[in-house]
Amino acid sequence: MKLQFTIEGGNFSNAGHAASEIKKMLKQLGIEARCIRNIVIALYEAEVNVVAHAFEGQILVDIETDKITTEIIDKGPGIPDIELAMQEGYSTASKKVREMGFGAGMGLPNIKKNTDEFYIESTVNSGTTLKMINYF
Repeated sequence: MKLQFTIEGGNFSNAGHAASEIKKMLKQLGIEARCIRNIVIALYEAEVNVVAHAFEGQILVDIETDKITTEIIDKGPGIPDIELAMQEGYSTASKKVREMGFGAGMGLPNIKKNTDEFYIESTVNSGTTLKMINYF
């Protein structure tokens, strides 16, 4: 099953929509609750990152019998130092984003912790692509 969602940069009221929809579908498919939890945490963090840092993004989801593969592709400023961005607590979030309760610098580390496979590519002044794989 293939699904696609659009993320609007700066629209925090819609952040988490895709994660919520995926959670419902995985429950209907009878996927183990712990696995669903990990997938939803990683996807929510990725959505919030796009909303907080990028202009727009796409989420591409492929649910197979043994795994879910999710790609998040954004158009935005990109990440100049991925190694630094992967450190817990490191954040480039604006003051406004932090005042809303986001931008604690846990997004990428939480994504990595909650996925079986995690890949990230980024180009400054272009955007970032995340690929997350979770096995059932």
